[in-house]
Amino acid sequence: MSTRQPRIALIATGGTVAGTAGSSTQQLGYRAGALGVEALLTSVSGLATLAEVIPEQLFAIDSAAMELSHWQTLAGRLAVLLAREDIDGAVVLHGTDTLEETAYFLHLTQSSNKPVVLTGAMRPATALGADGPMNIYHAISAAAHPACHGLGTLVIFGDVLLGARGLQKRDSVPGAFSADQYGRLGLVKDRDVFIYQRPTRERGGFAVPDRWPRVTMLTAFVDLSPRLIEAAAADADGLVFAGVGNGNLREDWCAALAAAAARGVRIVRASRVSNGTTVRNGEIDDDAYGFISADNLTPLQARILLLLGLARGDKPQQLQTLFDRY
Repeated sequence: MSTRQPRIALIATGGTVAGTAGSSTQQLGYRAGALGVEALLTSVSGLATLAEVIPEQLFAIDSAAMELSHWQTLAGRLAVLLAREDIDGAVVLHGTDTLEETAYFLHLTQSSNKPVVLTGAMRPATALGADGPMNIYHAISAAAHPACHGLGTLVIFGDVLLGARGLQKRDSVPGAFSADQYGRLGLVKDRDVFIYQRPTRERGGFAVPDRWPRVTMLTAFVDLSPRLIEAAAADADGLVFAGVGNGNLREDWCAALAAAAARGVRIVRASRVSNGTTVRNGEIDDDAYGFISADNLTPLQARILLLLGLARGDKPQQLQTLFDRY
């Protein structure tokens, strides 16, 4: 008795992967999100041997235009699709500029064990050597593969399978993404998936908010005025501050952040170092100042976890527990 092919939902949101330019050598100044998902799939040969793909055009935007309202719509649609018994996984085509943020948001809000795989491209669809078709093929391979179940939201780029946590865009070439040693989970070659490590931190469990708290972010730099901290925290519910080294703070920065924390602004102390770990009560006495330490989450992803924690009303100690667990 033969088993049916995997059935994979493919949600298109625009981005470079669907971009078009005036010539095959033009890689700048193209129009992102210009091609519909059906047209994109015609450029990917061999999909019929992998899975039955169910395409859907949800947005057609440059990912720099991504808003929290888009996240609400995307997460809601994914939850509906993944709850269906006839859907085995999902692929999301996304622009690269904000992909690391969307991936971690979905990692926290999607609780299904079915794979959710994000991918995109660094070259528009009309370019010579466009990287989109192979990335799409590999994303569908991963979403259809049993080894990817239970890993949370994944990202495939340039053959490399990455976890959502710790993901960063670090280059402007086809192999643009990295997640350092903690988030590089494996490889995808053709239809084969090779998993070498699995995430250990928690995922899922967060509801998608109807109303969002106000969470801002600042990065430390030489001669940063504490007045910038005061301005960023003035009407915020939370602030992620990417300090130097181990999330370290100059005395006047620390004083400005402590004053905001005393007013009830939730302060997360992160690091501007790409793979930096902010150890609680390490360089700074977090207990004394009421700060939350971000562990090794990137500042961008720390902001997302803080958003979701504040949206459900978590208190400071509960928020710190989130950063310890997720």
